Amino acid sequence: MIRHAKTNDARAIADIYNEYVLHSVATFETEAVTETEMRRRITDISASFPYLVAEKDGRILGYAYAHLWQERAAYRYTWETTVYVSSQALHQGIGLSLMAQLIEACRRPDCHVLIACITHGNEASYALHDKLGFKQVAYYEKVGEKFGLRLDVTNWELILQP
Repeated sequence: MIRHAKTNDARAIADIYNEYVLHSVATFETEAVTETEMRRRITDISASFPYLVAEKDGRILGYAYAHLWQERAAYRYTWETTVYVSSQALHQGIGLSLMAQLIEACRRPDCHVLIACITHGNEASYALHDKLGFKQVAYYEKVGEKFGLRLDVTNWELILQP
């Protein structure tokens, strides 16, 4: 079941996210996020944007949300998407379901374009976004550094409204 996130999902969401923070380059965050900090993020983001979780048998398997892509007023109709799935629930279509529902939740007058920032080489994320209609529109070289690696980033775009 996919539903809107609640603040009491913070521990499960933090657990999923911290696995990526500590063991992958999918996120450029380098320090684990506390449950308190994740609760604050859920509250802040969900006040204005869609924030979804995938739940099965009372367990959070993944989450997705949108937020402003850039802070300047001229970018206010362009939102960035984020999706993470628990390592125990990969390859089950959860990311695809979350993102499909997130895209639908973003089809509103105050959102025209979605951007996904993906670490170069994340083939699973490329495939997911391609399947959903996103197109790669940018490639940035060596813009991040994590685990002693210089990392490239690709931006993928989905235009919801012309």
